[in-house]
Amino acid sequence: MDTRTIEDRQETLPGRQRPKRVRHRARAGVIGVLVAIGAATWWYLNRPAPQAPAGRPSTAIAIPVGAATAQKGDIDITLDELGTVTSLATVTIRSQISGYLTQVAFTEGQIVKQGDLLAQIDSRPYELALSQAEGQLARDQALLADARLDLARFQLLAKTNAIPKQQLDTQDALVKQDEGIVKSDQAMIGTAKLNIAYCHIVAPVNGRVGLRLVDQGNYVTPTDASGIVVITQLQPITVVFTVPEDNVPQILKRLHVNAKLTATAYDRSGNTKLATGSLLTLDNQIDVTTGTLKLKAQFANDDESLFPNQFVNIRLLVDALHDTTVVPTSAIQRGAPGTFVYLIKPDLTVTAQPVTLGPANGDRVSIASGLAPGDRVVVDGADRLREGAKVDVRNSASAPASGSAAPNLPGP
Repeated sequence: MDTRTIEDRQETLPGRQRPKRVRHRARAGVIGVLVAIGAATWWYLNRPAPQAPAGRPSTAIAIPVGAATAQKGDIDITLDELGTVTSLATVTIRSQISGYLTQVAFTEGQIVKQGDLLAQIDSRPYELALSQAEGQLARDQALLADARLDLARFQLLAKTNAIPKQQLDTQDALVKQDEGIVKSDQAMIGTAKLNIAYCHIVAPVNGRVGLRLVDQGNYVTPTDASGIVVITQLQPITVVFTVPEDNVPQILKRLHVNAKLTATAYDRSGNTKLATGSLLTLDNQIDVTTGTLKLKAQFANDDESLFPNQFVNIRLLVDALHDTTVVPTSAIQRGAPGTFVYLIKPDLTVTAQPVTLGPANGDRVSIASGLAPGDRVVVDGADRLREGAKVDVRNSASAPASGSAAPNLPGP
């Protein structure tokens, strides 16, 4: 007979579960392990940063930046506007008489001077008309001479009352009539000579001729719409541009003291300087639809860098600031504090320094307040900076006191 207790036999039965107290003990052990792992993870992520030993530099990483030094200088006050090149004179050459075009004396695109031969019209009909007018004049001059002789005789006879006074008056009127005919004949001769001169077509202005609009051998008349050729004056040349009405008083103030305002023309990209000239004149009224005023600048254009109807950027020098604080425009930042720069302090940390901007000129800008000459500002790498950040100045330069860099002009 099996003397084991009932509990002992139950433990040996297959498939029997452990008692509840054994399961509770195992579950508590698993929870303890998870809590220990969580506590270790939290401590690792939130452990304090190691402190640098006393007398040794901090291990904080300095951010490499480029810097520039603010300094005093002159800066131009300019207006940057879009303009169109216009010729001082654009002349369509037309015939002033009718006739066959016997000669075209120019080459397309040729530079001509005033008085150069451009074309020749058949002058034979007008030469014959001149000969006829000269013959008519000779005949009428003879009649006038005969009438004057008769008048002289009648005047002598009238003194002795040998002829009636009416006959004397009639002869006097005949002389005046013949004098009028002679003057008319002389005018006809002048007209014939002028027509012959019109057969010889010359350039009325200096400039460049365009493409030929009529070929040799054609019959031309003064009513031809297209004409023979177009001449465009290139030297000097002008540029018409507009400025906002708010800038007009500033321009007029300078003109009233007879100041010469320099105008510089740049290409469409605003990078290449084309020509330098001066303000010539301005319009007499503001365009109410755009609120702008038209201005005209003149350029010598000796190298023909400007061409009629070309779009250019105009930089008009209105005034200049002298001995003002100047920094590169790349130092200027804009954000929550407004307009500011990152000022480099002696301990090589930066602070956001609010500034008030003055006029800008190309890659230079004047500072009305907020900086002093000698202050160093960040010009490269500012996007990685925060207040109090440590910096490593890799390159440093001074803001140019003056310069003629091309402005960042708007394209047409």
